Order: sequence, then C-alpha cells, then structure tokens
Amino acid sequence: MVSNQVLQNTIEGIREITHLDICVMDADGREIAATSPVFAEASLAVHDFVLSPADSQSAGPFQFFKVIEDQQLEYVLVVRGESDNTLLVGRMAAFQLKGLMAAFKERYDKDSFMKNLLLDNLLLVDIYSRAKKLRIAPDAYRVVMIIENGQERDRNVLEMTQEYIGGGNSDFVTAVDETNVVIVMEVDGIDREKEIDQAAYGIEDQLHRMGITDIRISYGTIVDEIKEVSRSFKEAKMALDVSRIFFEDRTVIAYNELGIGRLIYQLPIPLCRMFIREIFKGKNPDDFDQETLATINKFFENSLNVSETSRQLFIHRNTLVYRLDKLQKSTGLDLRVFEDAITFKIALMVVKYMKYMEQYDY
Repeated sequence: MVSNQVLQNTIEGIREITHLDICVMDADGREIAATSPVFAEASLAVHDFVLSPADSQSAGPFQFFKVIEDQQLEYVLVVRGESDNTLLVGRMAAFQLKGLMAAFKERYDKDSFMKNLLLDNLLLVDIYSRAKKLRIAPDAYRVVMIIENGQERDRNVLEMTQEYIGGGNSDFVTAVDETNVVIVMEVDGIDREKEIDQAAYGIEDQLHRMGITDIRISYGTIVDEIKEVSRSFKEAKMALDVSRIFFEDRTVIAYNELGIGRLIYQLPIPLCRMFIREIFKGKNPDDFDQETLATINKFFENSLNVSETSRQLFIHRNTLVYRLDKLQKSTGLDLRVFEDAITFKIALMVVKYMKYMEQYDY
C-alpha cells in the first residue's frame, strides 16, 4: 500500500499546479491525506458514492472519483471546485494514484519474492515463473551482501542503504530479520571481485557519514543464476559469523577470505574438545601467560622467523629459543617445525571458536 506521506506529497504537487484542493479518503470516508481542512462535509457522501456504480460523481462543491486496483476500491479521491477543469484534474489525479499503487505493489511483490528466494522458500519452477512476471533477469551475475548493525537493526540503515543503492537499477535491498539488511547486487564489470569490494566499502563509508558506525559487512560468492542467490546469502551469513570469531578487526569480509576459519566454524563442539585434549594433553590453553601468547602470536606473524621475531619483541635470539623450548616441553609441539606450528595454530583457532560458541550456549 502507498504510504500516507507519499499520497500527501502527490496531492500537494497536484494542488500547486491546478490550485484545486484535493483529499484522499478510504472507502469508509476516513481522511488519509488532504491539501486543506475543508473536506469534512465530503466524507458524509462517500458511503453512498461507494455503493453507486458510477466511477465519478459530484455533490455540492465536491467531485468524487473512485481509485480502483485489481477490481477493488482502494481510495476515494475528492476534488473541491466547480470549474470546468475539476473533472479533468480529478481524473488525472486518480490515474496518478493508480500508477503509484501499481509501482508500490510491484515493489512489495519484488520484496516478498526476494525474501522467499533468500530463505529458500520457493520451488525451482516458482523461482523462474515469478522472476519472469516481476521482470527480474534470471541469469545475471549477482552477489548477496549483508550489513549487520549492532544487536538490533537501526531502521535508518535500511532506508539509507536503499537511498544509496537507488531504486532505478537492478540491485535490491531488503531485510529478513531484526539485525541485518540484505543487498542482492548485480555485478557486470570486468573485475567483479573488485567491484563488489568497492561497493561494500562505499556503503560502509556512506553509513559512517550518516552517523551509523557500529556495522559489519559481509558478502558471499558471485552466482550466475537466480536460483543460486540463496547460496550466496548463506555464504554471506557464514562470513559474518566467522568474522566475529577470527577477524574482529575487519569490518568488511568476503566468504572467500575466511580460509581455515570457515572449516573450523563447521566443526561440532564435541570433536573440538577431543582435539584440544589431544593437542594440549588435558591442559587448558588459557593457562599460557601473556608473555608466552605474545611470543607465539608474533612468531606466527613473522612466518616462524626466529631472528625477525626476536627483533620485534626486543629480546635476544637465545631468549626466544628458550621460550620455544619451554613451550615444546609443555605441549610436545616445536613451533619451529612447520607441521607442529600448523597444528598449534589450528588448535588456538579451535579454542577461540569454542569460547565464542559457549557464549551463545551452543
């Protein structure tokens, strides 16, 4: 349904051109929008007009018009004036309202279609038949992007994103829950990955300028058929979850950047616990002191380079070797050996994943 504000703006615009006062009422004579407070008397005649077979009718200084969509009366348009132009203005205004309703109905239908498409609520045959009816290309390159705004979606994020994306192109903005705004974006450039990344950072920058800073953006992989849009959506959702665990400092993350974190995220918790017990011999990784953890992290950052790590930690090379030897004695893993280093790195990521999941009682 067309919003009251849109109706008000429309009839105000018509009044500026025609200098005639206009009112939009429902079938019961209740005023929805009006250019002046002179239509109280007109509401009394709406009931009889609705019951009559006429599409337009005059009563005193008012001219009444039915606005019908899909054989159903949606509005009664009332024009105040007795000039020769009143009938013409009323018919043009009624036609304008019908056009608005058709546009809003198509937008609503597209919104419903996209939500059901994202959530996998459509049969394959329905996807293509409804896409054709709504004039949505079935074989364009698309990607799904999710904008998360804190714990509960700021209503302005949806409107701002819709305004930034614009309504005149083939991209679509909607919301499927209380925290996330979803963009189904068409990509047709030569370097599609770069195009998506630039779009994501452009949206982030725009929202920041509008005062919304607590956001995280993720996106899935590019699909070339409309039936695959739901897959890109699921990938974007996973990217959002995994980024909270392993990429806290990233505000924009792609599914294909998740690396091993994507695999760990899909592990069952009992298997993770078993793995950690085997690696750390029943010890708790939280028992490592901050100095040891800082050494480990810096050693990994420098690709297992002892000299560079000791330089950045401002310690002697032998001190670093002593710390690594001490860690080897307690865990059985020598971080200077690539295989042991990989095992240890994965173990730390698994611990991080388990802590995150335990927060939400998984």
